[in-house]
Parts: sequence; C-alpha cells; structure tokens
Amino acid sequence: MSSATESRRREVLRAIVADYIASQEPVGSKSLLERYQLGVSSATIRNDMAVLENAGLIAQEHTSSGRVPTQKGYRVFVDSLHEVKPLSRAERRAMLTFLEGGVDLEDVLRRSVQLLAQVTKQAAVVQMPNLKVSRVKHCEVVALSPVRLLLVLITDNGRVDQRNAELDFPIDPEQTLRMRDILNNALAGRTLSDASVELSMLIDSAPPDIRPHLLKAATTLIETLVDQPSDRLIMAGASNLTRVARDFPDGLPAIIEALEEQVVVLKLLASVPDLGNVSVVIGEENDDDQLHQVSVVAAGYGSEGATLGGLGVVGPTFMDYSGTISKVSAVARYVSDIVGGE
Repeated sequence: MSSATESRRREVLRAIVADYIASQEPVGSKSLLERYQLGVSSATIRNDMAVLENAGLIAQEHTSSGRVPTQKGYRVFVDSLHEVKPLSRAERRAMLTFLEGGVDLEDVLRRSVQLLAQVTKQAAVVQMPNLKVSRVKHCEVVALSPVRLLLVLITDNGRVDQRNAELDFPIDPEQTLRMRDILNNALAGRTLSDASVELSMLIDSAPPDIRPHLLKAATTLIETLVDQPSDRLIMAGASNLTRVARDFPDGLPAIIEALEEQVVVLKLLASVPDLGNVSVVIGEENDDDQLHQVSVVAAGYGSEGATLGGLGVVGPTFMDYSGTISKVSAVARYVSDIVGGE
C-alpha cells in the first residue's frame, strides 16, 4: 500500500470522527465527498471505509450506510492530533480572570471545575493537593474554649486543613501561644511524614505544664492529617452528561455512581502525566468497568515542577477531543501559575 493511500485513509478516518463528533449521526461516503476535498471518487472512499472497518476503526450501525468511529478509531484519531484548537485571547483572559478571583486554593480549584464543566459541557473533576507531597507552612492554634483547641494546618501549596482537639484540662492563653510556637518549630518546612515523626518525639521534651495539651494536639494532627491524609475530589457538571444519556449503552447511572464514589476517579487523576502534558483515556482503556463508556481527559497541576493533583473532564467517547485537550491544558496551566505564585 502506498503512503499516499495510507495518508488518505487517515484523512478519511479523521473526517468520519470529526463529522460524528459534530452530529452524532452515522457518516456516509456521500457526505464525506461533499464536505471534504479528498480528490478521489465515491468508489475509492467506499473502499477506504471498508478497509477502516476491517481494521476495527469504524463500524456500521444497524442497516444504515453510514459508519461511526469505534473506541479504537478514536484512539488513532487522538494519537494523530498534532495541533489542538487554540483558545482565543478573550477565552484565555476570561479563564484567568475567573480563576484569579479565588480567595484560597480550594476556591481556585472549585472555580476550575466550574469553568471546565461550563466550557467543555462535560463533567469536570479536580483532586485536592496530595498531602503526602506537601510541606507544612504553618500550624495555627486557636483556643475555642478553655478545653477545646482549633488546629489549623497550612501547607506550602495553600491547602488548609483544620481539626478540633478536646483537652482533658483547661489551657490558658499563654500556654496556647507557647504550644503554637513549639508545634511550628517542629513542623514548619517538613513533609507531613517527617512531621509525624517530629510530633511523636515532641511529647517527651515538652514542658510539663503543657505536655497533656500537646499530647492531645499531636495525636489529633497525626491521626487525622498524617496517618490518614484524605484525598478529596471536587466535581461539577455531572448533569451535563444527561444531554447524551442515550449514548451510554449501559446507562448513565453507573457513570454517575463511579464519579460519586470518587475512588475510581481519584485513581485516574493520581496517574496524570507530568506537568504540561495531557492524558486521554478512551472507553475500555479505563481500568474500571463503570467508565468503559466514557473518555477522560486529564492533566496535572502543581508548582516548581511538582505535581500536586490532577484535574480533567469525563464525557462521552465522541467528545470534541481537540477542544477539550486545549481547555483542560489551559486550566491546568493557569491553576499551576496561581498555585506557584502564592
């Protein structure tokens, strides 16, 4: 087979995918000839479509003469994308302005999924920063009452977690300040796993009058923030999938259930590529059976070359891959810029 023939068949596949994404209607040889300047006869196009069908890249639905892309066809299409749709200057400006309005990291991430859901018309998800790669920036200690403390742990990527610690004995303001200084001297600049070791060593050397309080605080921090760091997922736009519910053979409920379970999507986002790259997982490439009818386009966000979490969209396999890749990439880059600038 000549390279010209192979090139034309790739072009025919791209045309079928593009038409199907736009219309969700089977694509016939006649419409391909009308829409695209392929420079060959209708018989040649029909022959090309037969070859693509034999290769498992397109399939015939029912008795219609048209063809639809298969998941294998979408993969070939995505892998052959050399350029993605560029965003306009106005789109980029609007995105950045909206994200920069966030008051803290969680607000920025919440805005990022709202934005992705809106601009892609898909379900959007973002993973809160992985605590395991975070370093402690500051630990604030606030006495809510003489026997209850609020512990606020702030990490270098802007994540804020807070927990209450119930004390066995009352604590006075001076003791609260001393305990805050002791905690910060031990924790600031350390990863949370190292911080856990420091916390466990603090107790023996603590002044006797605050040792019981420090034990309560350290135990609370270790148990809730270090030993069991909870990756959280923020989601938006799941209702967008109802627009294409008829196109999910196994039904929409299984997909919504997978999103709400979070574990499945967190596993996906945990394997995002290095910063600056976008991954596309199509249909049955997803490990989880519940996501075999969808595609996931995801990217990592972070600062100083370290990936802190992933974000992306979940939608039908006939999504606009070029536009979606561009939008996911842009939002991930802007979130990284904001996180890095904090």
